[in-house]
Amino acid sequence: MSKLKKSIFTGAATALITPFKNGKIDYERLKQLIDQQISGGIDALVIAGTTGEAATLDHEEHCELLRASVEYTAGRVPVIAGTGSNDTAYGIELSKYACEVGCDALLLVTPYYNKATPKGLVESFLATAEATDKPIILYNVPSRTGVNITLPVYRELAKHERIVAAKEASGNLSAIAELIAECGDSLDVYSGNDDQIVPIMSLGGKGVISVFSGILPRETHDLCAACLAGDFKTGAEMQLKYLKLMNTLFCEVNPIPVKTAAALLGMCDLEFRLPLSEMEDANLAKLKAVMAEYGLL
Repeated sequence: MSKLKKSIFTGAATALITPFKNGKIDYERLKQLIDQQISGGIDALVIAGTTGEAATLDHEEHCELLRASVEYTAGRVPVIAGTGSNDTAYGIELSKYACEVGCDALLLVTPYYNKATPKGLVESFLATAEATDKPIILYNVPSRTGVNITLPVYRELAKHERIVAAKEASGNLSAIAELIAECGDSLDVYSGNDDQIVPIMSLGGKGVISVFSGILPRETHDLCAACLAGDFKTGAEMQLKYLKLMNTLFCEVNPIPVKTAAALLGMCDLEFRLPLSEMEDANLAKLKAVMAEYGLL
């Protein structure tokens, strides 16, 4: 990383679920989840990301979730706010609020549905960077958004002092290797896929923004810590040990399986907002069986 930029975190950040109860955000459960994550050694928290069901939070809920999370976390770990939108103006509004209430960084997903050209991506992200004063993580997840951040776009955005990192969930290791090779001095790269933590960190990635850590924060932290220490043998052993569980947490669209797993562990109520629904019976049975294999049930 360039001396002009500072890493937001290294290691494992949890993309935290948003607990609901009777249609509302359950703030008591939220506090418990935050405490569990921090006591489990997690290095940062992402609030109101994909895993936090941000797409079904209304504006007031989104803002209050960010404010309450920052207040309760109280500086124990960095809090990263999911504030990306397919409406750049609205995303800037959310991002400004996140900065005002003390979030440590912003996670900006590429515009979805209306999508954008490479020029539009650059202009949209730069508009947010210029309107805010916190570091930004670009979030590339083309399977959900239909838009891929290409290397020329990354190269242009990496020039901005507040665009400091990328969460790469494209799954394309060759493209991620090129990104780190060309922009690794100006952008930290985090794996956005739990099954690719070790491959990406072996190329120079700084960690993961994880779903798996939502139920096993200590293990995810330790896996990343081994890689950061250059012990990729241990990291690979842990990656392979937990690979089956990591993959099972994506047997249906995220965050359905991880929230179901959390509910099975007594961490939250099993409550989603449509269009997300409870798991299909066969997948639920598979999840329970795999969790039992790992001694979680």
